[in-house]
Amino acid sequence: MDGGDPAVEPQLDSFSLTFPLPYRIAFIVILAVWGWGANLHFLYLRRIDVPSLIRYPNRSNSSQPTHHHSTYRLASFLSIASSLSILTFWLFTRRDPRRVIDYDWLPMTNLLVLAVLFAVPLHRLPVSYTGRSRLLRTLRRISVGGLAEAKDGKFGDILLADVLTSYAKILADLFVCICMFFFAGRDGSATARPDRACGGAVLVPLIMALPSAIRLRQCLIEFVRVRRAPYREATGWGGQHLANAAKYSTAFPVIVLGAMLRNRKDGSTGLYGAWVAACLLNSLYSFYWDVTKDWDLTLLTKERDSPEHPFGLRRILLVHKPGVYYAVIALDLVLRCTWMIKLSPTGDRISDFESSIFLIQFLEVFRRWVWIFFRVETEWIRNSSSLGLDEMVLLGDYQGSKYEDED
Repeated sequence: MDGGDPAVEPQLDSFSLTFPLPYRIAFIVILAVWGWGANLHFLYLRRIDVPSLIRYPNRSNSSQPTHHHSTYRLASFLSIASSLSILTFWLFTRRDPRRVIDYDWLPMTNLLVLAVLFAVPLHRLPVSYTGRSRLLRTLRRISVGGLAEAKDGKFGDILLADVLTSYAKILADLFVCICMFFFAGRDGSATARPDRACGGAVLVPLIMALPSAIRLRQCLIEFVRVRRAPYREATGWGGQHLANAAKYSTAFPVIVLGAMLRNRKDGSTGLYGAWVAACLLNSLYSFYWDVTKDWDLTLLTKERDSPEHPFGLRRILLVHKPGVYYAVIALDLVLRCTWMIKLSPTGDRISDFESSIFLIQFLEVFRRWVWIFFRVETEWIRNSSSLGLDEMVLLGDYQGSKYEDED
């Protein structure tokens, strides 16, 4: 245990003395930049052109750094800035609870610096602003549920909006930090024990629901576009977009019922049972969609036994060997169901530790990072009209000597 039980330490738990909430948010944001660089790098090595899929401009000449190198450079710059900040914070506070609370301006300044590095075109910095400006334009468009046309980067909009759903709790914690820093009264502090009721009982759940609402609206936009366009067998009548919208709508009962449970002093068996049912529906529906629709794998369909591909997978596998796909499917299911820790006798108490909350947030970000590899691979296969045999892993390779000889 980390000593985070409110009954034991009503002010600050041991974990928060070392790693306050604002630094945890910064850590995960920076980790996302490193992760995106790793996504780009690995897929580049697999000859999957991610920039072309998201309609990102190509490099004008070969002397310019690759996209993943530019991303690594930005991540390094952000990491250095945050490392200097937290080292200074540790030097000043020395894990003293009063000092940790008093020096909350240091981690909040760090968040401001990160925001400036992302949002302001500081051309003298050794990092390109092109990618950051593209990210900000995309964020502005999708923040109201907008969706670009396919030729203008629709896949990039969808990818970013999907990623935001995994950052819903982190966005809510960012609001909590700001609320505690500015509006929690004279004794308020962004580094105090997080008050996730700051701003009232509605605002935090509303922020958590926003990413799912964005994706739901995007799905409805796609449905309307399909209905208005001439009928094509490839797109059908648009029912898949409605089913996808329904998937995102299952997040709302989880958020609402969870907020109701937190705000009720007396336990309610019926309310708790409804929350468990909502979580189960959301997790299993989302898992099915990950495997069957986002990754185009056949494990949960009638075609799983087809002789044209490894069991439960598909004919073209670009990311890795079949065993990796099976492992990723299992990982996705497990990480989709981390909420089940609350069902154990001590789980509800453990899940309230700040270290446990952070671990669950980290695992969800990790799950989404893994998901990106296979989602981008699937989109590349769908959009590629002429893949060479050397770029594929076909069933024959799976059964033959080529597969056995690979490292």
